[in-house]
Amino acid sequence: MLIPEDDYPLHQQPVPIGHVMNGHPNAYDRFWFNGYDENLFFAVALGLYPNRGVIDGAFSVVRDGVQRSVFASDALSGRPTAVGPVRIEIVEPLRVNRVVIDAPDEGLAADLVYTRRTVAFEEQRQTMHDGPRVFMDVTRATQMGTWSGWLETPEGRVELRDGTYGTKDRSWGVRPIGEPLPGAPGVRAPQLCFWWAPLNFKDRAFHFTTFDAPDGRPLIRSAVVLPLDGSGEPQLFDGALRPTPLAGTRRCAAASVAIGADTITLEPLGVFHMRGAGYGHPEFGHGRWHGGLVIGGETLRTDEVDPLDYHHLHVQQIVRACRGDEIGYGVLESLIVGPYEPLGVSGLLDGSVLVN
Repeated sequence: MLIPEDDYPLHQQPVPIGHVMNGHPNAYDRFWFNGYDENLFFAVALGLYPNRGVIDGAFSVVRDGVQRSVFASDALSGRPTAVGPVRIEIVEPLRVNRVVIDAPDEGLAADLVYTRRTVAFEEQRQTMHDGPRVFMDVTRATQMGTWSGWLETPEGRVELRDGTYGTKDRSWGVRPIGEPLPGAPGVRAPQLCFWWAPLNFKDRAFHFTTFDAPDGRPLIRSAVVLPLDGSGEPQLFDGALRPTPLAGTRRCAAASVAIGADTITLEPLGVFHMRGAGYGHPEFGHGRWHGGLVIGGETLRTDEVDPLDYHHLHVQQIVRACRGDEIGYGVLESLIVGPYEPLGVSGLLDGSVLVN
């Protein structure tokens, strides 16, 4: 099966570009962006699932404790970067993107331009198995940037001020998506701990990511200092995250991250529920087939949801980051299922009993 992109010299195997990852049904290729300041958070996700024939996207905004989202899914044809009301344009590869949202039924609209402020960093390859089967095998490129443009919610229009920080995440590979695969039940223990912290400062950026074992030992970890665009290459260091649990949840009341000689304290300012971009959503989860084009919406009050409901475990906490006298902003993303000693949780979905 040929697609127009086959005319570009991009082939890595002796098959057309449309044939990906040996036909694994959980193959995916995704864009993720977020943008934030102390009063606003927004995110956009768009994923292609070539071996399931599905594309989906979502846009979500948190303002004044209300999270509003629009979701879209359709059949995949070719390699588009648009579905329903969600469109991502690659203006200049790995440098400039445009995000356009037109969802009047949900009161959401946007015309936003993302411009990189650091180079893209290739995180350590993330491979996990479920017995002999591949559970996850992912490459992710993370990049810091700034936003310009505007967005609208039912609460009104927001003109983004110059230099509004954000993060771009491009990932591809194999991960659990869509309807469960047939076959015998998996043997992998129901435990996952993922921390992801991109942090923007005026003169540089930092990024920390880890998958941890139940006792906190790193399974896959990277910590990097990202110079501003044109100022050098990423610098890899040892890294560690020290979370201060928020009692009764699987989130942080505070945290610190050490990257090389730098220790950065993180003060949570708000919560974004990743279900608003399709992650773990009970209806609009990634890679599901809905029978054709479907568009839906959702509104949540972030202070009214159950933090231990499975569909609300995956969050990004917007954080103020302090490095000495310097102030930056970023997110602390977490998805913690099963036991994890550093947070004081031992069951599948229990909340922390540690005292802050």
